[in-house]
Amino acid sequence: MTAATSSTPSVSAKPAGEHLRFYAVWLIGVIVLIVLPLLFPSGGSLTTFSLIGIAIVFALSYNILLGQTGLLSFGHAVQYGLGGFAACHMMNAVVSHSLPIPLPFIPLFGGLGGLAFAIIIGWVMTKRAGTVFAMISLGIGELVASSSLILRSVFGGEAGITTDRTALPRMFGWTFGPQLQVYYLIAFWLVISAIAMYALTRTPLGRISNAVRDNPERVQFIGYDPHVVRYLAFCFAGFFAGIAGGLAAISFEIANSAYLGAIQSGLVLFATFIGGTAYFFGPILGAALVTYLQLGLTNVTSVWQLYFGIIFIGIVMFAPGGIAGILMMHRPLARAGTLWSVLPSYLVAIVPTAALVCGVILTIETIARYPGGESNPINLFGIAFNPTSPATWITAAVLLSGGFVVARLTWQRIAQAWDRAASAAREREDQA
Repeated sequence: MTAATSSTPSVSAKPAGEHLRFYAVWLIGVIVLIVLPLLFPSGGSLTTFSLIGIAIVFALSYNILLGQTGLLSFGHAVQYGLGGFAACHMMNAVVSHSLPIPLPFIPLFGGLGGLAFAIIIGWVMTKRAGTVFAMISLGIGELVASSSLILRSVFGGEAGITTDRTALPRMFGWTFGPQLQVYYLIAFWLVISAIAMYALTRTPLGRISNAVRDNPERVQFIGYDPHVVRYLAFCFAGFFAGIAGGLAAISFEIANSAYLGAIQSGLVLFATFIGGTAYFFGPILGAALVTYLQLGLTNVTSVWQLYFGIIFIGIVMFAPGGIAGILMMHRPLARAGTLWSVLPSYLVAIVPTAALVCGVILTIETIARYPGGESNPINLFGIAFNPTSPATWITAAVLLSGGFVVARLTWQRIAQAWDRAASAAREREDQA
């Protein structure tokens, strides 16, 4: 009787501790969003943070399709772009008709724009999954993107639709002219959208979407229609993608055909898969990384898309779980206290891996800038290289080949150390 009584608090305390950790993670995320502009107050930093926030909402909406329901879409930018156009038209309507709608409510109309398209076209698209759905999404995406240049009354042609966010009614005295106010507006909708999408994954619809992803035949056997489940997931994804498009329209004060193109769909696919589709925070990491690299690489090289492709191929081949999957692999070792035995192998592998990366960068830039000669030099970490010089080609070959050989040996050492640490972790769990 005493043993049973004493064990009851420990059983009930564990869920309470898990709930506290859960809320602590969200609270820390909100605090980070509030503090970031105070630590990095420059206009360029605020713009970067705003773009990352928009990309996170967009990537999380895409993960409703890919990660939760198993639908690979090549045209998810359609809902994003239509949300942006809906937001622009709504802002112009508010100004022209003097409607009492302040700017913070405009992303909701963007979400409704993406949802409307998903409701209309989604029923046909989600009849099939797999390759059929992917090809249909690609066709629909290109169809809408090309139509945006024809239907000028709706999409504005090549120039797009412009608007003025400062002309809308003020809210709490904010004009949303300064970039700081726009950042906090995006951060607010980021938190609301992230909480809503996470809550969606915990609902019965989210669970049955996972079942449809894994085994649609079994789902149909227990009485659910996989088509309906895919359709509902498609509608939710379209709504949140429209919110992201509405936030982009507010930030740039314009919506054009670039919002609807294949490049936008490819970027969100890269961000979601690189971050990891198996965990909710995976698309968040991927969106932040891809947006930061995109902004940084576009000012450095003209072949920045090639680097994205290499990163994507590397993730697919060596880490299909994405960045989140790599991080979560270390969680059991960290809990068992055996992770420290792997860190020396990681430190040894840093130097040859860095040499391999430098070799890849130098090789790509040398080939891309070769016709430019001395007028287009390569600046690799402060060292200037001439694309036409034989020394540059030799250095690139040595770094690429030598770095690969040595790095491969160190990676094998990491695998051996990992196996020993995992075995020790399992032994400690068995003893416990």
